[in-house]
Amino acid sequence: MAVGENPSQSLSPVMDSPSLRELQQPLLAGVGCGPPVQKPGEPQLGPPFGETAFAESLRGWQLLPPPLPTVSAGLGEPGPPDLEHPQRQEQQHFPSLDDKPQFPGASAEFVDKLEFIQPNVISGIPVYRVMDRQGQIVNPSEDPHLPQETVLKFYKSMTLLNTMDRILYESQRQGRISFYMTNYGEEGTHVGSAAALDSTDLVFGQYREAGVLMYRDYPLELFMAQCYGNASDLGKGRQMPVHYGCKERHFVTISSPLATQIPQAVGAAYAAKRANANRVVICYFGEGAASEGDAHAGFNFAATLECPVIFFCRNNGYAISTPTSEQYRGDGIAARGPGYGIMSIRVDGNDVFAVYNATKEARRRAVAENQPFLIEAMTYRIGHHSTSDDSSAYRSVDEVNYWDKQDHPISRLRHYLQGRGWWDDEQEKAWRKQSRKKVMEAFEQAERKPKPNPNLLFSDVYQEMPAQLRKQQESLARHLQAYGEHYPLDHFEK
Repeated sequence: MAVGENPSQSLSPVMDSPSLRELQQPLLAGVGCGPPVQKPGEPQLGPPFGETAFAESLRGWQLLPPPLPTVSAGLGEPGPPDLEHPQRQEQQHFPSLDDKPQFPGASAEFVDKLEFIQPNVISGIPVYRVMDRQGQIVNPSEDPHLPQETVLKFYKSMTLLNTMDRILYESQRQGRISFYMTNYGEEGTHVGSAAALDSTDLVFGQYREAGVLMYRDYPLELFMAQCYGNASDLGKGRQMPVHYGCKERHFVTISSPLATQIPQAVGAAYAAKRANANRVVICYFGEGAASEGDAHAGFNFAATLECPVIFFCRNNGYAISTPTSEQYRGDGIAARGPGYGIMSIRVDGNDVFAVYNATKEARRRAVAENQPFLIEAMTYRIGHHSTSDDSSAYRSVDEVNYWDKQDHPISRLRHYLQGRGWWDDEQEKAWRKQSRKKVMEAFEQAERKPKPNPNLLFSDVYQEMPAQLRKQQESLARHLQAYGEHYPLDHFEK
């Protein structure tokens, strides 16, 4: 799409089905479009899906567009001609001051009845999907028609991540590493979005996006080195486990403070726009991080500065132990987009093809139009928040089992592959054995490697080490010389 073209006229190449705007006409009028129909005996959809319906057309971009601006020079006088945006000139001429409000901060009409806007005047924003839970394509026009090789890479990346999670989780439980966070149940959000990006697109992760790096062929040895903090760790052992980063793969190092990556990603996107880099920035975060002030700042800056950034929210039902019912009162995170002037959509995060389609279209338009997009991927965190958490204290085993057994992104994609004749039980057995062997080899290699040299504690912060820091380094050297026998210095590089 060319810059300046009306977004509502831009459709994906596979748009023969009714649009979500058409499907939502009753919904927008305040009626119809109830929650998904449950089959007899089928468990009720728990968090984070709530009262929403499925939709099978990516025309969902038309569902939640930002409002069109109304421009006035004030006092009812039309402003000078807008040569850069001639289509706005028609909005500047009003018959009289009594017909339309002249306030510069909103596009609105006058009313003569006192009425507050209700927070739930419409049903929930629908959830865009491509596959059902049995791996069947719901709407053939939305099938991305990916080649077998690509879909197999999806599947192998997701299952390899799952295997790595299990081994590193047990490693922490055995005291071999200090901390870990699994990605169980959210593999589809990582791989589907990563596959839709260009390899040079910049990624700002939160702490549960290891699958994005894995899809970009980040070596298992470096995953392990970071978690063990050994001499091969690109971060030189200075970060907590799972705080990955890789300059060559355009993945910005993860920070522990929640949501700080959101305004940083917007700044990077603004820089890419000014450089005309034909590049997008994607920023991942959870629905809990969306409650932070940094989320507001990032959304507002992205919209007003018209930055090519994709905000990708993994709504997995829980912010540590806080369920979505206590995290917010509105209709999730996608509903916030229009208020900031951001094009928004909600997708089934357990459907890797839905995630792929939405991210690919968002990327195309973000670069072409220089505007932000918000994707809310509805999924479920099957594992504990981290190894410091015990989720059995705040949710039932039955709830977790439903998502693990009935609606898992890996099993859904496996059903699709088997239905196409691209995968069978023998291949599954062989791949599980092979993937575990690969992870264990990297695991054993990481354990044998020494820790980084202690002097690296003082490097890489200043170009020239200041006197105070040099004094601390000398103090540590004297201390180790005097009491070195009390420290396992033989475990560190010399």
